[in-house]
Amino acid sequence: MNRNCWLVVLSLSALCLLASRASADVARFAVIVGNDRGSEHETPLRYAQLDARKVHDTLRDLGGFEPYNMVLLEGRDATTMRRSLIALNERVRALQSRPETQVVLLVYYSGHADREDLHLGETRFPLDELSGLVRGSAADFRLLVLDACRSGVVTRAKGGVLTAPFSIPEPIALRGEGLAFLAASAEHESAQESTELRGSFFTHALVSGLLGAADRDRDGNVSLDEAYQYAYEGTLRASSRSASGLQHPTFFYDLRGQGQLVLTRPFVWGERRGTLELPAAATYLVFRDDAEGQVAAEVYAHDPVRSLSLAPGRYFVRGRAGDYTLEGSAQIESARTTRIDPDELTRVEYAQLVRKGRSERRTAQAVELGASMRSSLPNSRDPCFGFAGGYRIDTQRASWSARVGFCQDSHEGTVLRVRATQLDLGIRGMHVWDVGSHVSLEAGAGVAAVYFEQHFDDAASRAPPRRSWATLGELLVALTAELGHGAYGALDVAAQCYLLRLLDQPSRESELRAAFAGRVSVSVGKRF
Repeated sequence: MNRNCWLVVLSLSALCLLASRASADVARFAVIVGNDRGSEHETPLRYAQLDARKVHDTLRDLGGFEPYNMVLLEGRDATTMRRSLIALNERVRALQSRPETQVVLLVYYSGHADREDLHLGETRFPLDELSGLVRGSAADFRLLVLDACRSGVVTRAKGGVLTAPFSIPEPIALRGEGLAFLAASAEHESAQESTELRGSFFTHALVSGLLGAADRDRDGNVSLDEAYQYAYEGTLRASSRSASGLQHPTFFYDLRGQGQLVLTRPFVWGERRGTLELPAAATYLVFRDDAEGQVAAEVYAHDPVRSLSLAPGRYFVRGRAGDYTLEGSAQIESARTTRIDPDELTRVEYAQLVRKGRSERRTAQAVELGASMRSSLPNSRDPCFGFAGGYRIDTQRASWSARVGFCQDSHEGTVLRVRATQLDLGIRGMHVWDVGSHVSLEAGAGVAAVYFEQHFDDAASRAPPRRSWATLGELLVALTAELGHGAYGALDVAAQCYLLRLLDQPSRESELRAAFAGRVSVSVGKRF
């Protein structure tokens, strides 16, 4: 769903650095704002306030922000946001009088906006005013992050350009001035929300990075450039699959002597949290509590870092591979590492994901091949053995298939020997119920056009073959078992009714009859 707004500012923390001046006291302040509602004509957002809470909790737990230095505003108006920022700036100015004290200010906004203003309900906060309040703060480092439609206006207006992720020089002390603006989208783009992620693409990727996934140099710190690069790539990757098109986060910075600014230290400052280690070769979503809970983070298939710092509690993990997912639960405990073993997760194949509405694709397609046996018809005393092949489409509500079948049988009469060949072409529709992690039960019906050819032989002469057409209706039940890597096996049983012309003796006229039979088939298939 599009964020029909212009969002501004996510501020994150510039923190203690890996360098000398360890004696300096760094105070961190944050104003974090989320508002789902904009103007009367604007469609309410679903996750702006939830995104703000995620950012607040992450910075509080992992960014060194003390709760008394943080302001979280959910669903509040522009006046409240303005007063909060001004009040925090006054506290920052007072702290600057203290020797060896440095200050970081972070401002984050998630909600509706246009090119000129933030829309906090029916109130407006001009972008120029917000930018001026952040730029004019006495803090040594100020970080403004925008999660909004056309939020790239901020970086463009201050000289930023749409570019690849930046790098920052070697770490030095947090001294001198620093300013950074981080925007969720380029100047003419929409920032987007996702119902699957239950948040915006941009904030989701940013928070995932701050929880540890962005720590590409594996030094235990998530720096500003690591967080931006991770958010940039994650937003681009997620939005490439959306109907609204690509979304490019943008960045402007003016460091003036700043070094490698650490935003979070997931496994140091999060001492009351636990660590979740995820397997490689799949993209993993992590949900709080269960599969319907809040999305906590995501680690992509090719991310070198597979660890996340999470609050203690129960989580549900879902790994997405090419044609299946892996699902299971994990219990996170304080100061402990929980490793996910993919062999202990439940494997859910693509067709099951389609039926549950948990796939980016709306259908799963497959080809099938198998063997069948039909009981005898009035023109034969013996079963008809053969094979069948087909093409299958699984949708969320049903499965449909087109099939071609062949079988042949013969029997000895009192005068001659009869051989019958059957060719059929039909379609069937089935309703599917998943009865386990690997097994599905199907029930449905099918119709087919059938071609019969009968040959009559005796000791003295050979009668000409008899050819006829018939129609077939059938009721079916089937069991399908997933074999892995898109392959499956199926066993189905059908009660069939034929309407056909039969001939017992060559000298007699054929008669139109209803005939009943049963059929059993065993087949294998491959989804693609």
